Order: sequence, then structure tokens, then C-alpha cells
Amino acid sequence: MANTKSSKKDILTSAKKTLRNKSAMSSLRTTIRKAEKAITAGSDEAKVAVVASQSALDVAAKKGLIHANNAARRKSRMAKKLNAAAK
Repeated sequence: MANTKSSKKDILTSAKKTLRNKSAMSSLRTTIRKAEKAITAGSDEAKVAVVASQSALDVAAKKGLIHANNAARRKSRMAKKLNAAAK
């Protein structure tokens, strides 16, 4: 358990950051899920959903929620799925 005053404060700020990051990651996953669902359904909204999810991935990478290469890999795979579904 934390002994010093500053370490107790660190625990509180860490908890706040964890909560904020959890929320951001949840919304990111939701956006990606919607895009993948739109691709598999073959809907007209698929391209819009993919662009929105790619933007969300960029923001998450910029904020440090996920690694930049992780975001790039996910964007690439999603674009491949979209292009394959369009054929």
C-alpha cells in the first residue's frame, strides 16, 4: 500500500487515466466492430464506417492508447477487407 502522500496521489491519477483510457478503447473497439459489420453485410455505408474507424485508430495512436504500428496494421487489414468485399 502507498505510504507517502505523493504516491497516494499517483494512485488516484492513475485510476483516472485508466478510466479515461478504458472508455476510449471501448469506443475504438465499437467503431471498428461497426465497420467490420458493415463490410461483411455489404452495405453502402461500409466505406463511411471504415473511414471513421481509421480516423479513430489514428487518434488512438496519437494519444498513445495503441502503438502506431498497431493502428497502421489494423487500418491496412480493414482496407483489404473493404476492397475484397467491393469486388
